[in-house]
Amino acid sequence: MDLGIAGRTALIVGGSGLIGRAVASALLSEGAGVILAGRDAARLARVAAELGDRPGFVTLDNRDRATVSAAVGAVRDIDILVNAAAPPAHTLDPALDHDPEQILDAVDAKAIGYLRTMDAVLPGMRERGFGRVVNVSGQNAFTTRTVLGSVRNSAVITASKALADAYAGSGVTINVVNPAIVTREPRATVEPAGGGDSTPEQVAALVTYLASAHAATITGESIAVGHRVLGVQ
Repeated sequence: MDLGIAGRTALIVGGSGLIGRAVASALLSEGAGVILAGRDAARLARVAAELGDRPGFVTLDNRDRATVSAAVGAVRDIDILVNAAAPPAHTLDPALDHDPEQILDAVDAKAIGYLRTMDAVLPGMRERGFGRVVNVSGQNAFTTRTVLGSVRNSAVITASKALADAYAGSGVTINVVNPAIVTREPRATVEPAGGGDSTPEQVAALVTYLASAHAATITGESIAVGHRVLGVQ
């Protein structure tokens, strides 16, 4: 199936990460131009080389509005934005799960960081009449096992829906993809009150479809990838 995005320009924030790299590969296979974005230039260059030097890359820290503006200004005419840059849950200190400072920091690194990049690209998308934004959140949004995980992921979903509504009818869509555990060796079983594992490529397949021309009427949605939390409606 031709997804209708050949020649479109995609900016993948967190492009050197496990999910970002898989999304880059999938979009490249559809003929899109890909720009990897992140804080570590050396890592971005290495991933770009591993992908055959086809993607470009630009340094960007989504906690810093100035670097976001500079990167978006350098790329220009971004048609597809994928936000996949946030500290993985396992890197956060579980002993500080209720700590307001850690929660504020995690929300800034994810939900507010995503808002900074969206704020930089959405006006141009509206002006050109085409845009696809896909934000990678997580299934912790659906549970109360962790205060930090629930707050930072729920904030992504809520902000994305509000912006999708604000851009309704403009040709711009904004959706959220919610993996549980992403691993190269997913388990076949799903634990009660947990989500199913998925591979980076499985997450990327959904992201790529939502970025496609065929997904023009899908917006404001929050979609699980991997079995959605077992036992929760």
